Parts: sequence; C-alpha cells; structure tokens
Amino acid sequence: MSDGYIKSNLHTHSTFCDGKDSLEQNVVTAIEKGIKVLGFSSHSMYPFHTEANMRPERFPDYCAEIHRLQKEYGDRITIRLAFEADFIPGISLPSHERYADFAPDYLIGSVHFIFQRAGIFAVDDTPEIWADGAKRYYKGDMKTLISDYFELEKEMLALCDFELLAHPDLVRKFNEKYPLFNEDDGWYKDLLKDMAKAIARSGKATEINTGAISRKWLTKPYPSLYFLSLLREAGVPLAITADAHAAENLDCAFDEARALAKKAGYTEIIYDINKAGFKLCKI
Repeated sequence: MSDGYIKSNLHTHSTFCDGKDSLEQNVVTAIEKGIKVLGFSSHSMYPFHTEANMRPERFPDYCAEIHRLQKEYGDRITIRLAFEADFIPGISLPSHERYADFAPDYLIGSVHFIFQRAGIFAVDDTPEIWADGAKRYYKGDMKTLISDYFELEKEMLALCDFELLAHPDLVRKFNEKYPLFNEDDGWYKDLLKDMAKAIARSGKATEINTGAISRKWLTKPYPSLYFLSLLREAGVPLAITADAHAAENLDCAFDEARALAKKAGYTEIIYDINKAGFKLCKI
C-alpha cells in the first residue's frame, strides 16, 4: 500500500463510445489534473453493440491507440486498457474469456438494463424512461423493480470474471430530482444489506462514482453513505471513479468522494488495477 493518496480514475469514456473527448485529450487533461493512473473503460456489449457502446470493429483501433498513448505518455502517467462490459444474460458477459483477444488490464461489470418478457428499459437513460419502465412493466412496484435490478447484479457477480462492479446502486441516479422510492424504507435498506454481502462473497471491488454529479442528476456520489458503510463492514475494496464522459470531469467531486469514503470508515482505496491485482493507497 502507498503511504499517501494517489489520484487516479479507473472509469473513463471517450469518443470510442459515448464520451465527448478523444483518448489522447483525456490523457493530456489527466496529466494536467495530477492524475497518476488513468483507466479507459469503453462501454461494451462485445460482440454486439448499441448506440452508446463501442462497435466491435473499433476494438482493435481502441487497443492500438491506448498502447500508443502508453508509449508516448508512460513517463508521466500510467494508462490502463479496460472495458465497462454490460451484463445481458446469455448475450453480453463481463468476462476475461470473452475479451481475451484484447488483453484488458481489468474489466468493469455493469448492469444498465432491466429485462421483462414484454420489453427492456434502461435504468439510467432518462428519468422519463425510468418512470415509464416502472409504470409499464411493474405497475409502479418499485420494491420488485429494484429487487430485480439487484438480482441481475448478483447473477453477474456470481457468473462473470471481472474486477470492478460499476455504480452498484445506479437505481438512485434520478431519485434525488425525480423520486420514485424512499431510500429510508426498510425494504430498500434490506436489499442493500443483501447486496453488500453478495459483493463481498464475490471477492470483487466496487466504486464511489461521481458521474451523476457531473451530469447534474445527484449532488452526492453513489453509493449512498448507508450503502458505503455496509460495504466497508463487509470488507469490499473500493475505488473512487469519475465515470467521466468528458475530460474536464476526470476528477469531478473527488474531494467529496474521499470525505464520504472516510465517513463510511474506509482508510484506503484502490488507485490501480492490473493483472497482479489491486493497488491500494491511503485516502
């Protein structure tokens, strides 16, 4: 473990998926911001894709450009090659076997979609799509909807080979401005307790994600302080990430995220992930 805090961001998007800036623009900005480790994690459903995900034919160029940047800027910053891989049962799996041809340093596993026989909807696209999905497929039963979301995360944790679980309580993204459920309700807290145990059993890490702050949906990072405290008690390793879709947001609200992690009881965080495992530093 490092003796002091090392600023890093392991969750970064670029123009290869739905990000605003190029890989190189992100690297240059990261160096200017004093970031020591930058992990690129394009959205992926390999070998399939949606509008927001990287197209399969772009994977070789993505990897080649990251390798070029590693050579050009490697004396100033550590650059990691990764993917944020969506979990779609039977179709898209965040697994190193699935991504072996690209030799990623790590994988981020994420769940963005809820599946029903009658259709599919994203939990984080817009508040309108989220609310419509709750009404159309669940008749407003948020307990069942959110239970289904966490069950998908637990299935992914159990079945798939990846290192970092993305935004584990993504269902909160719109709840501050457009609340559909009460985060203090006992049923929701019980689901979080169960989820924290599942993450701990998997041996995987998770993140404090500030992406909803930069996109003006939340005023605080997720996970919530309550969930973070459960994760700390369960011994789940933690990274602080920006989920950045623009270079200017590579360290968005990191001071607040660090303070929240400390308040939850964390004393160290992950600042780098490679084939040797997690590297830790003090907060």
